[in-house]
Amino acid sequence: MARKKKKVPGLNQSSTADISFILLIFFLITTSMDTDMGLSRRLPQPPDKDQEDTQIDVKERNVLNVRLNAAGQLMCNHDIIDVRELRDRAKEFIKNENNSPTLPEKHEKVIDLLGRCYVTDKHVISVQTDRGTPYTIYFQVQNELVAAYNEVRDELSKEKFGRMYERLTDEQKVAIRAYYPQKISEAEPKNYGGN
Repeated sequence: MARKKKKVPGLNQSSTADISFILLIFFLITTSMDTDMGLSRRLPQPPDKDQEDTQIDVKERNVLNVRLNAAGQLMCNHDIIDVRELRDRAKEFIKNENNSPTLPEKHEKVIDLLGRCYVTDKHVISVQTDRGTPYTIYFQVQNELVAAYNEVRDELSKEKFGRMYERLTDEQKVAIRAYYPQKISEAEPKNYGGN
């Protein structure tokens, strides 16, 4: 006698799509994605509607011009330098320890907790890039400039208060920032070319 073949019941696939969707949501929620990092910059307040356009006259000695071309070459004032040299150049510019006539002018200022000081708070570091400047070089330049400010602030904090800047009280930090205000100006990108 011949036996009849039994039919194997098929799998119910109606809920497969639901399970796949639930697994997809689970993995999206539990995995972390890389987030883009930005530069922390505080934008200036918008001008009042009634305010007239006035030209601010800045002495040439008070400006450190930092320019980047499309090839990633860095020019600091009139010298072509490596990005690794920028931090020391910026620190020398910000501090002007020897009151050099080619660096920012020093003037007397009374600062809470620090007293009467001679500061270079009229200085500006102007960064101008080419439209084709590589982002990696641009961020390296920004990091070096911020690091220069951090280092001069740490040096002054240790000298005046015996602690690093980050460990100071809020009032002490205000005093240090009044002595060394961070002034990085972003100029509109231009086309300098690669050479």
